[in-house]
Amino acid sequence: MKNKFGLLESDLTWIVEVISSHRQVEQAFIFGSRAKGNFRPGSDVDLALKGKNLDFETVSKISYILNEETLMPYKFDVINYHRIQEPELVLYIDRIGIEVFNRKKESQLVEDTKGSLHVKGLFDFQTCQVSET
Repeated sequence: MKNKFGLLESDLTWIVEVISSHRQVEQAFIFGSRAKGNFRPGSDVDLALKGKNLDFETVSKISYILNEETLMPYKFDVINYHRIQEPELVLYIDRIGIEVFNRKKESQLVEDTKGSLHVKGLFDFQTCQVSET
């Protein structure tokens, strides 16, 4: 079954597993058409990673694993949020990005039986809003 991002739940779980295996990543956000809900078949998966100690090597390794070592049928564009040069892109990610991983909460995005997106953490369960802009 596909979620609001147009990804299989098993694929989203695998994406979060790959990201969480790299301790330098503190947060991860899906942005772009998959976050906005206007994706098409073949749309890439845009991921912005945050972390105080996040470096080029880690971002490159995550990108390589997702694009080359998994059998997922998507292209992944993985970026280091802290290295973005264009202020408009930062604002865009801040506005429409949807958190799918947070190391502090050890959370991941899940979809309930009614199709609502939730961030499920160790001690909380809260609904996320998907922006239409």
